[in-house]
Amino acid sequence: MTDTSSAPARNRVAARTHGTVRIVGAGLLGSSIGHALVALGVDVALADTSPAQLRLAIDYGAGRAARDDDAPRLVVVAVPPDVVADVIARELAAFPDAVVTDVASVKLQPLRDLERRGIDLTHYIGSHPLAGRERGGAIAARADIFIGRPWVVCRDADTSAADLAVVEGLALDLGATPVEMGPEEHDRSVALVSHVPQIVASLLAGRFTDAPDGSLGLAGQGVRDTTRIAASAPELWVQILDANAAPVVDVLDALAADLAQVADALRAPDAPGARRTVADAIRRGNDGVERLPGKHGQNRRFEQLVVMVDDTAGQLGRLFGDLGELDVNVEDLRLEHSPGAQFGLAEISVAPATLRPAAEGLAARGWKIASMND
Repeated sequence: MTDTSSAPARNRVAARTHGTVRIVGAGLLGSSIGHALVALGVDVALADTSPAQLRLAIDYGAGRAARDDDAPRLVVVAVPPDVVADVIARELAAFPDAVVTDVASVKLQPLRDLERRGIDLTHYIGSHPLAGRERGGAIAARADIFIGRPWVVCRDADTSAADLAVVEGLALDLGATPVEMGPEEHDRSVALVSHVPQIVASLLAGRFTDAPDGSLGLAGQGVRDTTRIAASAPELWVQILDANAAPVVDVLDALAADLAQVADALRAPDAPGARRTVADAIRRGNDGVERLPGKHGQNRRFEQLVVMVDDTAGQLGRLFGDLGELDVNVEDLRLEHSPGAQFGLAEISVAPATLRPAAEGLAARGWKIASMND
């Protein structure tokens, strides 16, 4: 069974979602939604075209098998992008009194498809949780992947307040933050912050295929950070990129122009203005990173403290324990292991005011501080 250790705490909070929730698609997102709702005591009915996937999701506790006599109040369509419109149309016809939403990562193309068919979309509201993992399927599902993440809700002028409350209530129950956005704006936004980063990460990681082992042995946390999502499933991403091709191409064309400009500067680094071109590109990246929302959606920046941690059991727990005793809140954490080394580097993000007290307090407790940026 999946880890539901957080279920008791969640059950103490009254769920906004009630009645039966039908989830069509028992993959990563569908099963994760199921786990979170089951932990809240909601009746979850699962359906999937793959009997094996469905059985696996049920065995892991994401819900029960859907029945013919189910009368869901909410239907969540969590299927691949190339079939999402077909499934939405089918569910709207089968359950005309239910609110139907989908969690596909592209919103405009399925909507246009449904409109062309003349489907009654009165009770349909497209949505998209900005959450996921590199691995897919029911076995990778987790109830907590939505916590603190944006959940886009694409309402229109005909959306009733009651139907909107059902979808936003689902997002809130799962710990996400509802964000209202039109489908066109959504697709342009995810092209920039999700779809193009996937392509860039995949292309960069693809350069490693024929690289010498010695070169890859020098890889540090920076290259791991920039290529982490390159492990994603090609089959799914082909569908996503096909459905959102135009906004993705716009960003790629602009990025290609930026790359060409930097490459030209580096071909003749002593030419007038070449070094400034490179510096401006790096500086613009600094400015862009500063605009990314951090913890709790704030644009607040934190200071980093790097601590050497022996590669033995219990050391990371001891480090967190010591930070707790020092009343230092860990805002973020990254771990890096150097090949062949018997220690790791824990890069800890803390509020600026606590950086020096944290460093001094940890040093007094025997920790070796590798670096700190104050």
